[in-house]
Amino acid sequence: MTARLLEGKFFANAIKEEAGRRAAAFEEKYGVVPGLAVIIVGEDPASQVYVRNKRRSCEKVGLYSREVALPADTPKEKLLSIIDELNADPKIHGILLQLPLPKALDPYENEFLNRIDPAKDVDGFHPVNVGRLVIGEPGLTPCTPAGCMKMLELAGIDIDGKNAVVIGRSNIVGKPMMLMLMKKNATVTVCHSHTQDLPSVTRRADILVAAVGRPHFVTADMVKPGAVVIDVGINRIAPKKLVGDVDFDAVKEVAGAITPVPGGVGLLTVAMLMDNVVRAAEIQQNNK
Repeated sequence: MTARLLEGKFFANAIKEEAGRRAAAFEEKYGVVPGLAVIIVGEDPASQVYVRNKRRSCEKVGLYSREVALPADTPKEKLLSIIDELNADPKIHGILLQLPLPKALDPYENEFLNRIDPAKDVDGFHPVNVGRLVIGEPGLTPCTPAGCMKMLELAGIDIDGKNAVVIGRSNIVGKPMMLMLMKKNATVTVCHSHTQDLPSVTRRADILVAAVGRPHFVTADMVKPGAVVIDVGINRIAPKKLVGDVDFDAVKEVAGAITPVPGGVGLLTVAMLMDNVVRAAEIQQNNK
């Protein structure tokens, strides 16, 4: 058996097309284009690539985008004041602080993220938005797990009543993924470095999400035959070679459906960012 390939490009295009339609409708109704501001501090090469991809996605979807590039030695108070300015700017509906930050600013990461207006927090990291997710209220949610959920929906994969296992308990993927799956009535187990006999847990999963950050960590003997395997990991093992947390070649012979790396969840993350920018504009308009 060879698994169904869940290619990110197909689902990402569908998400972006829908976001583009909503953005156009928003502009027609209110005379305003939903806008995203991305703050990048320093010259990290990977961050520069990510920011460029986000800008291109905004252009394709029809969103206004602004890049705020700052030197690595930017003082803490300067960055906070820029966030305050963007919070007050009516042309900006979403604010994203590109991570990682330079070493001198890294200890203040949470302070910077929490300074962003929750209504403009398109990363979904602000405690207010995390709280809304926990209690089931609508709001802005983290892009990567939201993209995974949207992919399952578009692929016609039923979640209700299924056993789901998430490997990884990060605030960015693992925990919000758990909450989103629970909201769709899955029975969810979250595994981590202290989980005992991990393969026996993962083999019970109808839906297995790997977000551990270790190349080829999930092997074929850890996967239930016919399971849906979502690989969130992106690991660079050579200058031009990226692999996921899942041993793709082996697991695809066991799973029922699987995401590739590259070309899988990473594309959904950017697409859901576009969706969040439009949603943020809609939320702010409704709050006026």
